[in-house]
Amino acid sequence: MKGPVLICGGAGFIGTNLAARHLSMGQRVLVLDNMSRAGVERNMESLRREYGSLVEFDAGDVRDQRTVRRCIREATSVYHFAAQTAVTTSLVSPRDDFEINALGTLTLLEELRLSGKQVPLVFTSTNKVYGNLDKLAVRRNGSRYEPQHPGVLANGIGEDWPLDFHSPYGCSKGSADQYVLDYARTFGLPNVVFRMSCIYGPHQCGTEDQGWVAHFLIQSLIEKPVTIYGDGCQVRDALYAEDLVNAMLCASRNAPSLAGQAFNIGGGIRNTVSLLELLDLIAEVEGARPDVRFEDWRIGDQRYYVSDTREFERATGWQPRISVREGVRRLHSWLTTTYRAPAAQEALRQGVA
Repeated sequence: MKGPVLICGGAGFIGTNLAARHLSMGQRVLVLDNMSRAGVERNMESLRREYGSLVEFDAGDVRDQRTVRRCIREATSVYHFAAQTAVTTSLVSPRDDFEINALGTLTLLEELRLSGKQVPLVFTSTNKVYGNLDKLAVRRNGSRYEPQHPGVLANGIGEDWPLDFHSPYGCSKGSADQYVLDYARTFGLPNVVFRMSCIYGPHQCGTEDQGWVAHFLIQSLIEKPVTIYGDGCQVRDALYAEDLVNAMLCASRNAPSLAGQAFNIGGGIRNTVSLLELLDLIAEVEGARPDVRFEDWRIGDQRYYVSDTREFERATGWQPRISVREGVRRLHSWLTTTYRAPAAQEALRQGVA
């Protein structure tokens, strides 16, 4: 029987969506996840309930060499999502952030190198490798910022934008990003890097620190205020999880020809939204705009980041298909079904869900 697809951090939001796609095609999936993120237990329960013995689970840690060696032994492809994902957490615990993001990634790369196998690896990096983009002049246009640079306004930030790691999180993810690329260049591993923007969709346990689209929707559902850091005119390109999964499948299938390349992945110039505009979309689906509180800007916040996805589109033919309005509607529907039950709502209010 064909070996499993290995998803490191596979009980998280992106991992669960990717695992479900592979499992729905009859492919075995091995989820490696230490279950440290709140809410991921529900994701594993959902996968097991739906797909039974096709999904395997290892509760180890990507930093543990023996665990990683065991998990890659029969893997036919690898996706690496295991990470500390919040800038704020990295400021409190920089060493933990480094060990999870940088050392964990190096451990995985070394075991893949030593295995002698040519196994496709797709690694999720972040747009934070470009820093806070303070050299990108922006102007305010109504409820959003827009860049004054005509090329960026037309197409977004390309892969040739200078790297400029900000915050311990930016440094740890940036280091991992560069190691993944160099192991492709130096050791010939078929590695592909996705520098991702705003990803949202089902199974996302959104918080203030990570997953802001889901967080805003959840706060609205449980009738709690939304805190906006800055003025709310920050713009991101939002990519629905289904579209991201399509991109990841493309990258894994084409890993030999894409190896050693980093791609900016997000909704692109056609799927931009500011924080204030998201509140308007929530009002459309929820019937009321959430209450809002404003706080000071946070370290490393980008006023404008939109991915120029043309390089990946040219290489694979992939394009986002789901608009922000449609994606928010779908996520709202999923969250309503998942979190509007009385027990779930109470758990959310108490901060335990």
